[in-house]
Order: sequence, then C-alpha cells, then structure tokens
Amino acid sequence: MKAFGLWSAVFIGIGAMVGAGIFIVIGEAGSIAGNLVWLSFIFGGIIALLSGYSLAKLALAFPSRGGIIEYLVQEFGVNIFSGAMGVLFYFAQLIALAAVAKSFGTYSSELFFGNENYTNIFGVGIVLVFMIINLLGAYFVAKSENIIVIIKLVILLSFTLAALLHINPQYLELSKAPPFINVLFAIALTFFAYQGFSVITNTIEDMKNPKDILKAMILAILIVMILYVATSIAVLGNLPLDEVIKAKDYALALAAKPVFGELGFKIMAIAALISTASAINATLYAVTQISYVLAKEGNLPEIYEYNVFNSNEGLIISTILIIPMILFFNLAQITSAAAISMLIIQAIVHLGHLKVINKTNANKTLIILAFISMILVAILASYYNYKHSPIVVWYLIGIFIGGFIAEAILRKVKKREILPQS
Repeated sequence: MKAFGLWSAVFIGIGAMVGAGIFIVIGEAGSIAGNLVWLSFIFGGIIALLSGYSLAKLALAFPSRGGIIEYLVQEFGVNIFSGAMGVLFYFAQLIALAAVAKSFGTYSSELFFGNENYTNIFGVGIVLVFMIINLLGAYFVAKSENIIVIIKLVILLSFTLAALLHINPQYLELSKAPPFINVLFAIALTFFAYQGFSVITNTIEDMKNPKDILKAMILAILIVMILYVATSIAVLGNLPLDEVIKAKDYALALAAKPVFGELGFKIMAIAALISTASAINATLYAVTQISYVLAKEGNLPEIYEYNVFNSNEGLIISTILIIPMILFFNLAQITSAAAISMLIIQAIVHLGHLKVINKTNANKTLIILAFISMILVAILASYYNYKHSPIVVWYLIGIFIGGFIAEAILRKVKKREILPQS
C-alpha cells in the first residue's frame, strides 16, 4: 500500500522548508532589502515554484533517491561534467549544513549568554553531538520530526499573527525603504529559505498517485510563501531597520520581544534551536551520506534503509569538512555561499532538462524561465557579495574548481563514474 497521498507529500515539503532556513535568512535578507524584504520572499517563492515544476517533471521521468545527482547524469550523460556536478552538490550541502550549524551556535550563544562569543563552540558542538548520535545508531530526533514540525509551525504562526497586530507602520514606510535593486540582491538568500521543497520528489515512489507530485509541490511552496511573507512583514514591522541589521543573525527571535517580551525572545530562540538541530540531524546522515556515496562510488545499494551503509566514512568525513567552515566563515558569508551554490547547481539541472524534455513532457517556456531566473539571481547575488563581501565569491570559485579536481582524481584513481540509478 502506498504511504503518501497528496497532503502527506505537501506536509513533508512544508516541514522540510519551514526549518532552519527562515531563522537564518530573515535577518540576513532584511539587512539587505530592508522593509521590502517581503518582496524578496515573493520573488524567491516564484523561483522556487519554477524550480519545483522542473524537478517534479524530472522526478516523474527519472524516479530515484539520487535526486538532483540522478537528473544531472540523465541530462548530461556519464562524464566528468555530470560527475563534477554531483561532487559539487555534495559540497553545497556541506556548506548549507555549516550555515545551519553556525545559526544554531548564534542562537544558543545569544540565548544562554546574551552575546555571540560562544557561537563557534555551540556550532561545532552540535555537529559533533549528532555525528556521535548517528554513529551510535540513535535516530530519535529524526523519528520525532513530525512533532518538531508542529512545534515550530505553531510558534511561528503564533508569533506572526500576534506581531502583525502590533506593527509600527512607520517601520514599513516606503520612504525608509532601500533601493529596489537591494530587493533583487536579497533573492538568493530568500530562495535559500525555500530549500527543502525538492524532498517532495523523494516521495514519488511511495505516492498513491505519482501525478500528484506537481500539485503537492505547488501547494507546499505557496503555503510556505504566504507564511514567509507574513513573517517578514511582522519582523520588519516590529523592529527598526538598524536593529535588524545589528542583530541580523538572530533577528527573528529579537522581533518577538516587542510583542511577547523577553519570554517571546527565549521561546523563538528555542524554536530556532529545535529547528536547526533537527535539520542538522536529518541532513548530516541521510542526505550527506547518499551524496557522499554517490560522489565516491558512483552508485547506491539496491535496497536503501536509513542505516544501510556499513561504513560511516561519509558521516565522519562530512563532519571533518564542515567544522572548518563553522570556525572560519561568518554566518552571512557561509549562508550566501550556500545559497548561490544551490542556485547555480539547480540552474544547471534546469538547463540540462531542456536536453531530455521529450522524456519529461514539461512546458519548455517554464523550464527556460526557471533556468534564466536562477542564473540572474546567482549573478546579482555574486555581484552584491563581490562589492560587499568579496571573499564569498572566492569561496564559490574555490568550491567549483575543487569539485572538478576531486572528480578528476576520483575518475583517475578509483576508475569510478557516477552512474544513472533509474
């Protein structure tokens, strides 16, 4: 019996999206787009819808737990380019994980010590804790994911509804808005808050009606878009812009203070800790391990279980690679690098979709729009970072060069190729 109906898939998508991303992004994006950040969330949502359409069509044509890596191989063939993209996707997930861990550290340090002095200690600590938990085989956090989703949604919705009733209209005046170009510069970050919608494609083999996957994708993204727009208006309507910029790494929790007082700050900070911790636990093993094994071995076991891999090599190496990012990157830089990396990789997937569109029967115009919008946003974000934080651009260049070098070495030394799974 198939486990997933339409709304089951929708809720999985909502749970994956409304996680750590919003706690990280809203302050970072607000520091760029100011009180117009809600527009950035709308544009980010539209791009997510276009990308979701493309990925849903690819999932129907090429159902596989390899996800984006599978689509790249199907589109570009078995070669060094598709292989390098697979390695880069693994790297991008590590960067995103480091951003989430850094956010956990920031909220923890602010909650327990009232400053950010212990951010790195908490960030590294949570990754090590979940590495040990996964090595021991205890998956209690993953098993309680539904409860975690409900808790964070209730807290976010309660805050948003209450905060919308206490808005200071002066904070949202257009006269205090930054230039409109800043709205576009912030889209890469707001799109990052929607990351997670692609997990809906992983449910396709267990859906009662696989054709519902596109409807589930659209519904999930639209619901999350409404929540994000309302939340961003609530935050920027309750905090003056200079406070958002000053506290951008934990602005969502700070915005609860005018409405609920110190208790509100603590509750929102705890919600952020729960969300980021669950995201780290789920991603550190399940996602990184799949990507690691695909990148290293070129294929996956025929029968997949959560703990299918006898070796914990991927888990340990992933942790080792994440820790320096936490220690040496700041949150804004690492979040930007993760957001732009994801945009570029997904843009390449949508470009490749045009090569197999006769198999997916997708609307060509929508696929082209998905590709163009993601490339444009990636370029704008890269330009903004080049002007304000050029090291992010160098990180990106290093990541992509490193991905191709790693792929060339793996192909030469191990004689391995990333093979299609479906």
